[in-house]
Amino acid sequence: MKPLPRRTFLQSSLAAAASTLAAPSDSDAAGTAKAAVPPSQFTDVNISLSRWPFRRLPGDDTPEMAARLRKNGVTQAWCGSFDGLLHKDITNANSRLTDDCQKHGPDLLLPVGTINPMLPDWQHDLGCCAEEHHMKAIRLYPNYHGYKLDDPAFLELLAAASNKKLFIQIVAQMEDQRTQHPLVQVAPVDFKPLPAALQKLPEARVMVLNANRAMSMTALQGTSVWLDIAMLEGVGGVENLLKDWPADKVVFGSYAPFFYWEAAKLKLQESRLTPEQFAAVSHGNARLDAA
Repeated sequence: MKPLPRRTFLQSSLAAAASTLAAPSDSDAAGTAKAAVPPSQFTDVNISLSRWPFRRLPGDDTPEMAARLRKNGVTQAWCGSFDGLLHKDITNANSRLTDDCQKHGPDLLLPVGTINPMLPDWQHDLGCCAEEHHMKAIRLYPNYHGYKLDDPAFLELLAAASNKKLFIQIVAQMEDQRTQHPLVQVAPVDFKPLPAALQKLPEARVMVLNANRAMSMTALQGTSVWLDIAMLEGVGGVENLLKDWPADKVVFGSYAPFFYWEAAKLKLQESRLTPEQFAAVSHGNARLDAA
């Protein structure tokens, strides 16, 4: 294909702009334009507080994070803790997370506790999340904590959390393997056993964070899990995902502060979404009372 001459490009652009300005502006057209304006309300299901273990991240200070979220129209942020990755004292990690959320954003920051079923007395930690901290969701890191999704401990945890009506977030990956510290190489979670586990526990409410397109279209296909968009790449990524995934099971997740929050918003804006789809993904599908 021959390159388009700059003069031709400019003439075409000016002609397009002129035709847009000359278009009729009746009440119907105005109403359509108004309806197409995306809402400025977001529920972000994928925020992490505290410190990423391997480097400082821009915006990893909780007051700064809360201010940034409010500025961008976030009305609820589901917050896990980076401490949950490598700390063995999960009880205190969850307590610090709860205190941080209460101190800096009780109307905005929703604490999501970490549970590690490989540690002794994880059942106590789960009870603290539900009864002491009144959390509505927990976050799991199977690859960092060293278990598979067909491990009996995971199946026990899945059942216990479902019993307590907790949303269960499973993090597929924290970063690209190529950027990981050489002493901490962690492969993405293998989701192949998850469909069988969910067949045994259809009441379990599971949300997968940081899954890429390949994961959602292979191991997760046919499940009832929610997917966030944090690591969904490619032009029209959200638009294309909605062609293959239930429209009520795609949620907004930014993975801030590891990723820039605004990058997730741009993923919605550059996809061709109806106002209804935009509203559903930006906040409507992330309901803690969802069945």
